[in-house]
Amino acid sequence: MTDQNSFGTHENPFGRRQPAPLPEPTAPETGMTRRQLMWHAGWFGSAVVLTVVGGEVISHIAHDHDSTTPATVAGRAGLRFVQVSDSHIGFQGPANTDVTGSFTRAIDQINTLGFRPDFVMHTGDLTHFSTPAQFDQVKQMMTGLATDRVFTVPGEHDSVGDGGRAYRRAFGRNTTGDGWFSFDTHGVHFLALVNTLALEKLGHLGTQQIDFVRKDLAGLRSDTPIVVFSHIPLFAMYPAWGWSTDDALQVLALLKRFASVTCLNGHVHQLFSRTEGNVTFHSATTTAYPLPAPGHGPAPTPRVLPARQLKAALGIRTVTYKRGAEALAITDRRLA
Repeated sequence: MTDQNSFGTHENPFGRRQPAPLPEPTAPETGMTRRQLMWHAGWFGSAVVLTVVGGEVISHIAHDHDSTTPATVAGRAGLRFVQVSDSHIGFQGPANTDVTGSFTRAIDQINTLGFRPDFVMHTGDLTHFSTPAQFDQVKQMMTGLATDRVFTVPGEHDSVGDGGRAYRRAFGRNTTGDGWFSFDTHGVHFLALVNTLALEKLGHLGTQQIDFVRKDLAGLRSDTPIVVFSHIPLFAMYPAWGWSTDDALQVLALLKRFASVTCLNGHVHQLFSRTEGNVTFHSATTTAYPLPAPGHGPAPTPRVLPARQLKAALGIRTVTYKRGAEALAITDRRLA
């Protein structure tokens, strides 16, 4: 249970945590509430920070001038890390003509948080076509992150044509199987899973990886906070678009005995949260281009927005949550 996927002296970005939403009518075609559809669609380019204190995960989506940072919430003893996702380096299209510039701004944002994250996690689709040059570019860019360690899991775009071999040459040092691993820090146990290599319609983990999870969790106390990273959601967000993992229930069954489980994914290019029992799922935003909300259109293709709307969509969201509060405090701002 060592730090297996970090490279150089850095790690990878972006994360988020929110309390369960109040019950309200759902949109039957998506399984989401109307509030969630409005709140979670369309925003990207933001750094989202998770602070873990006393077994509780607290959210804070980065804002350069926000006085309510994880440092003020958690003090110096807390764990603070960042999740970034879906940079799609190599993408060329009208949805975003400068994904490299967008990812650079996200890195700059992380580096101006006002504190040094304990690590940064990139939850996949680092590249768009999984070429060696694209992997080298994103790796070089992430060495500029102001953190001690950077971690990654692959997306399906990181496995184009070769089953992830080029990705593992670039980022898979000391990982297990097809790139999965685990590590512990600050009393929290982290699992980084790969569910993008056996794609037919949905994400897939496979028996070898599920057996790894079973053995990995066996010796842990049930009060150990667990955080799980994957690219494709581990819940059925929208299976018709492949936004689900067909054998995730086997892993979730292994996690039932733990009091606090947080699953963080990318892939869907929009913010979304869901709580089922002891597990809370959070889909991350992207630094590349927006995708439509589930069921809005025939397929999850990049959304082309007018220039002003795209600038508005490229932004950061500050989220503050304190123990005992009834709601999140949310502030949206554009990237410069």
